[in-house]
Amino acid sequence: MNAAREFGEAVVRAARRRRAAWVWLVPALAVVLLLGAAPAIPPPTGPDPAAPALRLSPAQRDAILAQARSLPRLRSLLVATGGTLLEEHYFNGATRETRANLKSASKTLIAILVGIAIDRGHIAGVDQPITDFFPEELGEADPVRRSITIEDLLTMRSGLETTSNRNYGRWVASRHWVRHVLTRPMVDRPGGRMIYSTGSTHLLSAILTQATGMTTLAFGRRYLARPLGIDLPAWVRDPQGIYLGGNEMALTPRAMLAVGNLFRRGGSVDGLELVSRSWIEASWTPRTASRWSRRQYGYGWWMRTLAGYRTYYGWGYGGQFVFVIPALDSVIVATSAPEPGDGRRRHRRELDTLIDCLVVPAIERAVRAAAPGRAPVREWTAPFSAAAAG
Repeated sequence: MNAAREFGEAVVRAARRRRAAWVWLVPALAVVLLLGAAPAIPPPTGPDPAAPALRLSPAQRDAILAQARSLPRLRSLLVATGGTLLEEHYFNGATRETRANLKSASKTLIAILVGIAIDRGHIAGVDQPITDFFPEELGEADPVRRSITIEDLLTMRSGLETTSNRNYGRWVASRHWVRHVLTRPMVDRPGGRMIYSTGSTHLLSAILTQATGMTTLAFGRRYLARPLGIDLPAWVRDPQGIYLGGNEMALTPRAMLAVGNLFRRGGSVDGLELVSRSWIEASWTPRTASRWSRRQYGYGWWMRTLAGYRTYYGWGYGGQFVFVIPALDSVIVATSAPEPGDGRRRHRRELDTLIDCLVVPAIERAVRAAAPGRAPVREWTAPFSAAAAG
């Protein structure tokens, strides 16, 4: 095990040196990347019956596990390629049945449900103004506030003061969460800079409730969870009974993997379309970027590169991740302790290094070995700081 750990650490050091050599490119490319076009979603390839069995190399696998076992906050690590589960590991007392609190990765699920509601005709589209759903709260508001659209909420560009971070406690202690969000001061114009706020996705949950005539939980179970064969348990509700949009949802790691695989497959399960391909493409189109991490953001999904491959992911506090890497036809799930702690920031950095420097290169090697004639193509984009929060 020591040899595997030393091998992994050597790989990590080499990757960090390569990453540091071009950090100076990040500021110049950040603006350019925001203008990226809608992603081309390659069709899932699936296993080639004539190809060797897809598996990680023993040396790389041992290095991954040695590094993973050294992370006291890590709870699970799952890897699937072409829909086949290659690796499934649980740590520090977690099991296959242990649900992970998704924290802000819940925002990805809410955005998916909004897309389903639009596809099914419950919501007119992303350009629909939210005043249609909150006439009482916004009926007498100024024209700027009334111009906020569903897309502005999906992309964290409502212009409203955030309800996250230092404002979160005051918001959830209020008697009317929706009204509290809608009466925050305007600190930018709608469609302007990214202002990360759980209040924005809570408004989306309220909109889903009004538009569909169902609770967000009931709608999510009927049109997402049950068709995927996963369980979606109830979670926190606001004083008016609206399920919290963007936090506290819980899934098992395998259920998280099922969500990632749904998008990897282009939105369908056994021939049944749950999410339209056009919604996936729209969700994975860069709309803005965090001023802290410089990572791109679409409709509830973050975007970055991992080991040179374009990656789309849901990201939750403490280290809850669903990574989708279309060029490798792969999904990676990692869950972690969601509680605050002294080692949280270090854990996120080390988990990022584990995925970027060990797991994805191992997947790449396995894919190349299994299908040498169909080598995956890397997409060159700037790597952003792993340490900064979105």
